Formats: sequence, C-alpha cells, structure tokens
Amino acid sequence: MALKPQQELTEGDVKRGLRMVIWDGLASEVVTSLTGGAFLVAMALLLGANNVQIGLLAALPMITNVFQLLSIMLVRKYQNRRAISVVCIALARIPLAIIGLMVLRWQGGSINMLIFFLFFHFFFSSVSGLSWNSWMKDMIPEKMLGEYFSRRSRYTQTLNVALSIILALLLDFIRSRYPAYELTTFAVFFVIAGAVGLVGAYFLSRAPEPQSYLSKARLFTLLKMPLKNENFRRLLVFNSAWVFALNIATPFFTVFMLQGMGLPLSYIIVLTIISQLSSIMTLRMWGIFSDRYSNKSIIAISAPVYILCIIAWSFVGIYSIMYINLGLLVLIHMFSGISTAGINLSLTNIGLKLAPKEDAIVYLSVKNIVTAVFSALGPLLGGVLADYFAERTLEITFEWNSPDFDKTFKLVSLHQWNFLFLIGAFLALCALELLGRVKETGEVGKDIVKRIMRKRLKSNMKDAIIIGNLITWNNQLRAILKLRKKRTVTSSVSPDR
Repeated sequence: MALKPQQELTEGDVKRGLRMVIWDGLASEVVTSLTGGAFLVAMALLLGANNVQIGLLAALPMITNVFQLLSIMLVRKYQNRRAISVVCIALARIPLAIIGLMVLRWQGGSINMLIFFLFFHFFFSSVSGLSWNSWMKDMIPEKMLGEYFSRRSRYTQTLNVALSIILALLLDFIRSRYPAYELTTFAVFFVIAGAVGLVGAYFLSRAPEPQSYLSKARLFTLLKMPLKNENFRRLLVFNSAWVFALNIATPFFTVFMLQGMGLPLSYIIVLTIISQLSSIMTLRMWGIFSDRYSNKSIIAISAPVYILCIIAWSFVGIYSIMYINLGLLVLIHMFSGISTAGINLSLTNIGLKLAPKEDAIVYLSVKNIVTAVFSALGPLLGGVLADYFAERTLEITFEWNSPDFDKTFKLVSLHQWNFLFLIGAFLALCALELLGRVKETGEVGKDIVKRIMRKRLKSNMKDAIIIGNLITWNNQLRAILKLRKKRTVTSSVSPDR
C-alpha cells in the first residue's frame, strides 16, 4: 500500500481523509474501552497486582510520552508522517492481542507480563500520536478544526458509553454465573481490541497526507524553538500549571467514592456515563463557538465551571443522607462533562493553532512532553498530600440550642480527600489566571463574545438549559482576584494608624 505524501490535496482527498480519520477514531475508542480504565485495573487485580504496580500501569501513558522525540527523528529522516503514524499504530495494537493470547494459551499470566507488553503498546502509541497530530493539522482546514474534532469526539464518546454499558453487564453476568472465566473474558477483550485496532490502522492509511518538510537542524536546536516563541511558551506554562493542578485531585475522585463513601462500582459507572453524555451533548456547541470566536474564550467560560465542580466535591458526604449525596454527585458529573468537553477541545485546538505549520511536530512534541511531566507529578503530589491529611480533619459547624430544640449543622467538614480537592481547585484557579497572557490569532474581545453568546443562548432554549449563564463565572472569579489584589496594594501604600 502506497503511503507517500501528496504535494496538494483536492477537495475529494480532504473529504475522504476526514471520513477515514473518524473511522480510525471509532476503532481506537473500541481499543480503549476494551483495554483501559476500570477494565484494565480489574484485570490487573485478577493477575495479583499490588498498589505500586497499579500506579505504574496508570503512569505508563505519561512516561512513554518522553519517547515522542523519536517521532521527530523519524519524520526528519523520512518526511512521511502518514507512514510513521500508520505503522506505529499497528505496532501499538499488536501487544494487546499478544496479552490476550498469552492469557488464553497458559490459562493465566502475570502482572509483569501485562506491564511489559503494555509498555510497548503505549510506547508506539506515543510515537504515532505526535506525527498524527502534525498530519491532522495540515490535512484538516483550520476554519473547521473545532467543529470537526467535536463531531469526531461525539461519535467516539457515544460509542464508549454504549460499549461501557454492554461490557459492564457482560462482566457482571460472568462474575455471578461463571467466575472462573472472568480472566478469560478479559483476555478475549484484549484479542478483540488488537484486531479492531489493526482495522483502524487500515482506515487511517487511506487518509491522504499533504507533503511537508521538517527542518534538518540539530534536534536540540529544534526543541529549543518552541521555548523561544514567547506566546507558545506562555501556553506551555498555562497548560502545565492547569494539568498539574487538576491531577492533584481528579485521580482520587473514584478512590473517594469507593473508599470514602462506599459506593458500589455500578453507581460509579453510571455517574461516569452521565458525565460522558453531558460532554457529548455539548461538544458540537463548544466546537462551533471555538471556530467562530476563539479557544481562549471557551476555556475562560468552561474552566471556572470545572473548578466549581472540584470545590463541590468537598461537600459530598458531609451528611449521611445518601440520596442528597447522590444528587450532588449527579450534578457534579453533569457539569464536569459539560466543562471538560470545552476545555479539552480548546486546549487541543489552541495547541494546533499556535504551532507554526512548518514546525508543528516539534512544537506539539515539546507541548506533549512538558505537560506529560506535570501530569505525572500531579497525582504523585496528590498521593503524598492524601497521606498527610489522612489523620487530619477540619469541621465548621453551626449550633442552635434552645429549651425545646437542639441542632448542629455541618457547614464544612474536611478530611483526607476533601483537603486534596480544595488544594487542587485553588491551584487550578491560580493556573487559570495565566490564560490571559496567551495570545490567539483571530481572538475576539470578551465582551463581544459574551454578547453574541447571550444572544445565541436566548434564541436556543436547548443550549440555554445546558449552560445557562455560565459565561458570567469567569468575570466573577476575576473580579474577586482583582479586588483582593487591589486591597493588598491599598494596604501596602496606606499610612500606619
């Protein structure tokens, strides 16, 4: 099969490429659904994994991001991002099938075997991902970047929700009726994932690539280029601070629900699906707004909402009434899905947009490597903080005493996980302030964007129900910070009394 780049793409080439990339995305989602998340953890536990090995499994995708440097070297040598992406994606899916076949062949396996082959899965995925991003930046017209990826994300997330429900029901049935075949079921999942992943690589191979040439300069010199670009450096600082803050708290939400609240796993799956459905329903809206206005505006609107969701986690479980806690969890997951859809879409798009076309792969490599380091540091610090606050609590109560009635109301009740959530929310709020320093091409003034969005929301009740007046959160948060800064300045210049 010929995988050579083309000097120019026709309209038909672009349309074919957009279809093939969506089909590859669906295949990739099948792979992720069958071998990732809760299913991977469950299989690892069946193989006898301890906590350190579970943590290593979670860290593998971030650790292997360092090897994206190989992608730059390969693109410089062969000037063929399409071939590199397709070949590496195929190589990434083969270890999954090997894992499943080994478990089926020897009626078992070991956790070390799982970690070993998953390392190569994530290794080739990382090398492929960078050249894929650069390829997509050149193939997809910039004016439709947001709308296209939002549509692709809607399709993949819808498939993920459907598969999660089906696989969860299947596993529950096997655990209750045929527990001896549970590990065999996971092995079959891995074999299917490997086969479907190879089909996805075939679809991707049919997408065209416009010819591009990467500079032959020394690798170290190339890697310094993005850091010399002041605007891109500002994006790196914001993105790194943001993922670091979030990863202090977000990896421990599930742990809190399982250990702190004692919720059944089925409840957690349902809550996750609620978040995914909320994300799916709003992706198209965020994509349209990001294309028409700016990605910065979308982040400025959706990020404060997500911060409020993190803060809301601190109030879950204060009272023992289960339906109140579940109602709060539903609201948190709903608005988390809405806000993260806008945040993730815009962070991806703004990175593609600020990377110069001729050196996009270098810029994206530096961005992915730097943010991966901070993404890995976040949960490590979160684990240390969780241990530190394990035996520390803070309670603020309101008491009413009278001859006929005594009542104590809990206003705040902080313990191990709640401290963690508040720290993460505070650091995320600080990181959000760094967004204003990033400049985006075609950026529309905030007041204009808000006025247009309000008009759009008034004319579309469906959107209004979903996001209401969320656009005011950014102003409120900034006003609080500015007022605090103003008070600090005033107190520092006023005479002593």
